[in-house]
Amino acid sequence: MPRRTATMLASTLMLIALLCAGLLIPVPYSEMSPGPTVNTLGDHDGEPVLQISGHKSYPASGHLNMTTVRVTSADYRMNLVEAVYGWLAHDDKVVPHDTLYPDGKTEQQSTQENAEEFSQSQESAKVAALKELGVPVRSWVIVATVVKGSPAEGKLHAGDVIKAVDGAAVRQPSDVAKLVTKHQPGQKVVFTVVPAKDQAAAEKANKTATRTQDVTITTTTSDDTGAKRAIVGISAGTDHTFPFTIDIKLADVGGPSAGLMFSLGIYDKLTPGDLTGGKFVAGTGTIDDDGKVGPIGGVEMKTVGARSKGAQYFLTPADNCAAAAKDTPSGLTLVKVKTIGDALDALKDIRSGDTAALTTCTTKG
Repeated sequence: MPRRTATMLASTLMLIALLCAGLLIPVPYSEMSPGPTVNTLGDHDGEPVLQISGHKSYPASGHLNMTTVRVTSADYRMNLVEAVYGWLAHDDKVVPHDTLYPDGKTEQQSTQENAEEFSQSQESAKVAALKELGVPVRSWVIVATVVKGSPAEGKLHAGDVIKAVDGAAVRQPSDVAKLVTKHQPGQKVVFTVVPAKDQAAAEKANKTATRTQDVTITTTTSDDTGAKRAIVGISAGTDHTFPFTIDIKLADVGGPSAGLMFSLGIYDKLTPGDLTGGKFVAGTGTIDDDGKVGPIGGVEMKTVGARSKGAQYFLTPADNCAAAAKDTPSGLTLVKVKTIGDALDALKDIRSGDTAALTTCTTKG
């Protein structure tokens, strides 16, 4: 066999061996890519995304699109070839697996957590929109979850309303941890609560629950990576009673990042006129009960997905601006927002055509 032929054959066999190795060698990475974008003012799977009953609402014909990111599952093991392709692809992003699934989180755990965050984001979106409109909303602190095997298990239950801890009134979820951690592990703490079943019965009868009970729990020592402290094994959250019904119909979406766009969609449907002035506006961002917009992950993927559907403007959380501005899709204007008020002001400028007044994102934020 001629030397040249032998060299080419050896090189070909080596290339095939490397390719096979690349296909077989797993790497600790996951992939993110642009996901679907849904108009909060429109329909999804044949029904309106936002449904309001018990209060006057108005038709909305604009685009206020929430955006999503697709990610590989927790169980998926990417190979070296896929990782290299993802690194080279413009519309995909390869990230360490632990970034998306920390502490060995399973697919089931991730799905459940995303569903809970999505549900909470819907509640906060409703509250933020109604507060901006001056519509009163009743709120109270509840037991959101109880950790299995913790001191609180069997004593406190999800949905119990927390009125006080050691006699000190609770007004915010953060108050609970502050009051519990005043104790040393092993000491007793007293929760004054309205049991969940009593609260549910009162709400059904459109009344205020008045019967409370004291629950004494012995604290234990935290076992997370933070400073050692007293805990009882619950997480506190907020529940609300709305003066009318607002339903958000959108399945197969998780996480809290659609909060801002849901809130704007609700605001639009409860006010006459069109917030967007016919422009295609998309965006992302968490939102809390006070209307503050928080950062999200995968913003670069979301801008690509939004622009591919025709978005002209993208409402961007202030803390995501720098990352989003590094590679902005052509034809898309990134608008910086910190609150729902900022977003509404920006929509007013977009509606009027005064785009010079917009606060846009730069690579510095």
